[in-house]
Amino acid sequence: MYRSCVNWLPYPRVAGGILDSKDTNLSHAVDAKGSSAELRERTWYPPHRRDLFILKQLVSKDFKLKYRRSALGVIWSVLNPLLMMIVMAAVFSSFMRYSDPTLGNYPLYLILGNTAWSLMNDSTTQGMQSILGASALLKKVKINRFVFPVQKVLFGLVNYAFSLIAVAVVMLFFQIPLTPYALLLPVIVLLLGLFCIGISLFLSAAAVFFRDVIHLWGVFLTAWMYATPLFYPFSILPGWMQTFEAFNPMYCYITCIRDVLLYQQLPTVSLLIRCVAFAVFALVVGWCVFKRHQHKFILYI
Repeated sequence: MYRSCVNWLPYPRVAGGILDSKDTNLSHAVDAKGSSAELRERTWYPPHRRDLFILKQLVSKDFKLKYRRSALGVIWSVLNPLLMMIVMAAVFSSFMRYSDPTLGNYPLYLILGNTAWSLMNDSTTQGMQSILGASALLKKVKINRFVFPVQKVLFGLVNYAFSLIAVAVVMLFFQIPLTPYALLLPVIVLLLGLFCIGISLFLSAAAVFFRDVIHLWGVFLTAWMYATPLFYPFSILPGWMQTFEAFNPMYCYITCIRDVLLYQQLPTVSLLIRCVAFAVFALVVGWCVFKRHQHKFILYI
């Protein structure tokens, strides 16, 4: 039976601190109900309580490892975006004499863009390596492979939630009130999270077979960051670049976030439709690629 197979297995520490021998709770979570024959017949199954428990344990573990031996701990999730905002605001508005009245409050403009970008950047980068990082566990235990890329995105969303405290501090400092439009923020962040899950599923599958993807993604993210109006206004872009931004997912998500918090207005319908379309497209493609190739992972990790 599956119970007898799981109980004797040691849980070694793997890359990224996903699991170690002290994770007894997760060991019990992996002990699913049902026979081993039934589990072998299903390479993927709908999320249920066992997977949700594993997700919770993995997110909690990553969160503890990130701030282990740090004097300020989770406070860095608030301080880091604030410090980055201060540095970038000083560089672009003072030293480089850069300013644009169409941006509104420039510090808030910066921090809203940076925090959303960090969510996507960190989630996809860590999600891309999640299957490789969990190789020791996957070789020993039958477990839903979808859990690992999804967990990295959930961890990124938790960090983003803490970074919103920094956003609130900036809004209070500059006396920028919240409006009912801010109620759309969870919807926009949910769409961004789904987009990140789709990208992570695709990249994690690709990285198993082609390790070069890990290095190429880092280069692509750098180019993507500079092509996205994070610290400069959309209006300074030439015509062909403005056309390109219509197909830039991160521009759409960041613009929606800025609309509801900075400009206190509803995003345009076309912008919202594109946000939904990017999320659905990424999720469907990522899920299909991951599902099709997941049974081969064990041969390459």
